[in-house]
Amino acid sequence: QGQLVESGGGLVQPGGSLRLSCVASGRIFSMKWYRQAPGKQREWVATITSGGMTICADSVKGRFTISRDNAKNSMYLQMNSLRSEDTAVYYCYGLDGLTAVWGQGTQVTVSS
Repeated sequence: QGQLVESGGGLVQPGGSLRLSCVASGRIFSMKWYRQAPGKQREWVATITSGGMTICADSVKGRFTISRDNAKNSMYLQMNSLRSEDTAVYYCYGLDGLTAVWGQGTQVTVSS
């Protein structure tokens, strides 16, 4: 089964930027980013298809950009103009065939 490993989280001040990375082992499709804030349900953030089409949630549109590098089997989330409400654990998600695969998550904390 494929695996996903995220990195790049950390503590950043409001208005700052972070770039998250997700490296896939194996053949993973339909890759997405999700996040889960304390006390809240996990929510979808962004999707990138194998053809490169991208879509982002309204809450992050214009601030976050999802991209991928097929040669490196990697997906990225560039997060700009970060707000306190972006504080969450960010998860990478994909499909290995019909099996859902989740990464272990990376913590993003936006605070002054």
